[in-house]
Amino acid sequence: MNGSRASIKALLDGLKAGIGNVTKADVAVCAPYIYLPEVAAQLAGTSIAWGAQNVSTEAKGAFTGEIAASMIADFNCKYIIVGHSERRSYYGETDDIVAKKFGVVIEAGMTPIFCIGETLEEREKGITEQVVARQVKAVIDMHGAAMLGKGVIAYEPVWAIGTGKTATPAQAQDVHAFIRSVIAKSDKAVAEKIIIQYGGSMNAANAKELLAQPDIDGGLIGGASLKAEDFLTICTSAP
Repeated sequence: MNGSRASIKALLDGLKAGIGNVTKADVAVCAPYIYLPEVAAQLAGTSIAWGAQNVSTEAKGAFTGEIAASMIADFNCKYIIVGHSERRSYYGETDDIVAKKFGVVIEAGMTPIFCIGETLEEREKGITEQVVARQVKAVIDMHGAAMLGKGVIAYEPVWAIGTGKTATPAQAQDVHAFIRSVIAKSDKAVAEKIIIQYGGSMNAANAKELLAQPDIDGGLIGGASLKAEDFLTICTSAP
């Protein structure tokens, strides 16, 4: 929940000016709902895709304040983030709700960016693998592994978001490899192909080392995406 019309225009102008230097990564920005029409207009004809940060589980009806996937699709969005740790922790989104949202995004012809990850308490208890496996299986159980393969996974260790802490490349790689192994139990082909991003305070300084890991296929960028120069540095760090 950042930005204004002026700041978003400045950010997108900066990204458009430098996107030609990004040759090895697909790039997208996910904006607050209210700015999606302007984002779509500003990015039309560029190589930068755009999307939303959340979506309703419902298709339409008396759900005041909610935004349906079909409404988001009206603005040619490619992606919708589902299950972000802040949605799970602040707004009580359960694995079941997130799995429903995953399906809604697919049905509307867009790609869900499916967030999973453990809290600091869960990591300290040694149940990181148990938590992420449960979250992944919620989507597989509801929709099947083949549909999971139509999305993008973003592993975000909650303890490393906005705290200045970052999982070491080795820690992040271990969890990414584990996530892939969980998916492989249902469908090896999907496990090999699916994009698994890292979403725990990736920034201009650590992106290159994180993205060099064999099972880290990209980044879900938070604070570092608010400055065009920093975001572009991350984008050009892709091996």
